[in-house]
Amino acid sequence: MRLELRFFATFREAVGQKTIEREYDDNLAVGDVLSALETEFDGLDGQLLEDGDLRPQINVLKNGREVLHMEGIETTMEDGDTLSVFPPVAGG
Repeated sequence: MRLELRFFATFREAVGQKTIEREYDDNLAVGDVLSALETEFDGLDGQLLEDGDLRPQINVLKNGREVLHMEGIETTMEDGDTLSVFPPVAGG
């Protein structure tokens, strides 16, 4: 399946561009894709997943919808989906 992956702020810097497309095997979940990204990009290693779940304060959207309001990292990806990954944001 083909996915569009979007990165923001420091994650964009780690990947080197805002949007990439990747081919993955069918029947993968969000966590599988995030794990593959941590392996592919040194700057993402250990930044997306922690103890088998999303790291705190990370926001991941599948087609514009927060995966935590779906099935979390077990949310199934389908051909043509867009996965957006946002790092923690602080401010005031």
